[in-house]
Amino acid sequence: MKTLSKLLLVTLLSVTLAFGLNNTAQAATVHTVQSGDTMWKIAVKYQVGVSELIEANSAIKNPNSIYPGQKITIPTDKAGSSYEEQVVQLVNQERAKVGLKPLKSNWEVARVARYKSQDMIDKNYFSHTSPTYGSPFDMMKNFGITYSTAGENIAAGQATPKEVVNAWMNSEGHRKNILSSQFTEIGVGYAKGGSYGHYWTQMFISN
Repeated sequence: MKTLSKLLLVTLLSVTLAFGLNNTAQAATVHTVQSGDTMWKIAVKYQVGVSELIEANSAIKNPNSIYPGQKITIPTDKAGSSYEEQVVQLVNQERAKVGLKPLKSNWEVARVARYKSQDMIDKNYFSHTSPTYGSPFDMMKNFGITYSTAGENIAAGQATPKEVVNAWMNSEGHRKNILSSQFTEIGVGYAKGGSYGHYWTQMFISN
């Protein structure tokens, strides 16, 4: 049976703001609190959002009061993260072929991209405009991402990083985003499930 797949892209210019929200996780590791640790410091260390960290540790009544020796569950999705990292590597291979500098992986942007992919599954849509978060540019701003230039590629149905990057590279508009000399950073979000089985979001920024 032929796999259904879709592609969309968008690029624009803009500026800043701030916010944060919840997400789902499929695996976890454990951090032992050290003297001086805060939820924010732990979140930065493991490159996860504070809201996700608090959600994964709902038994802790006061997240602002943690103590040395306490066990903190770190939400992770190792399979999804591996796919996301592979997409970044493949994108930078394509950029290298045409003499462009590699894009730096930005975990905070990847977090937003992950929310977008999951939102497309949860709300059963395929569009740059989310019924939950609005445009990708508003979404990035509301998650506290600052940028001067930003872009987004989305796709659905491709089962592997290679498949999705090939699909984007064979689409002129998506290829332009991937090979844009304007962008300096990238975040990739992958989520499994929904009508198409696999959802992908690339968010590009420069400051």
